[in-house]
Amino acid sequence: MTDQRGSAKRPGVVGAPHRDDVAHRRDPDDVGHRLDPDDVGYRDVPDAAGGAAGRGWWDANAAEYLDEHGAFLGAAEFRWGPEGLTEAEAGLLGDVADRRVLEVGAGAAQCSRWLATQGAHAVATDVSGRMLRGGAPLDAAAGVRVPVVQADARALPFPDRTFDVVFTSFGAIPFVPDAARVHAEAARVLRPGGRWVFSVTHPLRWAFPDDPTRHGLTATRSYFDRRPYVELAAGRVVYAEYHRTLGDHVRDVVAAGLTLLDVVEPEWPAWNTQVWGGWGPERGASLPGTAVFVTQRP
Repeated sequence: MTDQRGSAKRPGVVGAPHRDDVAHRRDPDDVGHRLDPDDVGYRDVPDAAGGAAGRGWWDANAAEYLDEHGAFLGAAEFRWGPEGLTEAEAGLLGDVADRRVLEVGAGAAQCSRWLATQGAHAVATDVSGRMLRGGAPLDAAAGVRVPVVQADARALPFPDRTFDVVFTSFGAIPFVPDAARVHAEAARVLRPGGRWVFSVTHPLRWAFPDDPTRHGLTATRSYFDRRPYVELAAGRVVYAEYHRTLGDHVRDVVAAGLTLLDVVEPEWPAWNTQVWGGWGPERGASLPGTAVFVTQRP
């Protein structure tokens, strides 16, 4: 799983602090500052402020995130979400041997490393330089190195029709107010017939508390409330995560000129006993946590 930050990963992104537990959340610029509960919640903020917060948050939390989740993510493993579904099992990207593959929101590029072992010519991008640099020890551990580029997924520095496959595992899309631009960029850099595959927190989860136990099985807010989950520090947006309904995701894909081939909702497997933020075996047995959209450029 590339970027299961979880929304660092809060309401949904994998790996994030629980949105219902604010005591440990800190201002990235002041590790001694604890966020006030009044500065955490669902609210409208300017798109520019919300969209710019991700880079700073991930730069500040990269080391902690990799320390906490490194064992599950591996050095060269490809997981689509906290359920543990791997690309080796799912085959959602198709045959990648000798194909040019781009990962956006790659984090430390674990997925791209795995793809390289399968014969792909992979390139990993992320908006956070510290997340990308955190992959250097993983290069050594896996004996595999892939090119990395610091880039915003909404403005990719590649020519049109460069790649056969573009994908992200929990990266980019949850952290920007204008996800349509991410889809449009993926479509732009894809060659005809190429696939754009992305995993996100299952939209249904937005209506439920971020609790991995049975207490997280009762809806407490509207699924249709699209206000982002936001954290402020000294009046500044330091974290923002955006919700889209299932229909919103489909419309964004279609607007980018892509064809929707499949939506995969991984079930929680018996072998996975770990709890990751709001994900875990108890709630995972009843409620989907991840949605993977498989699309293609005509």
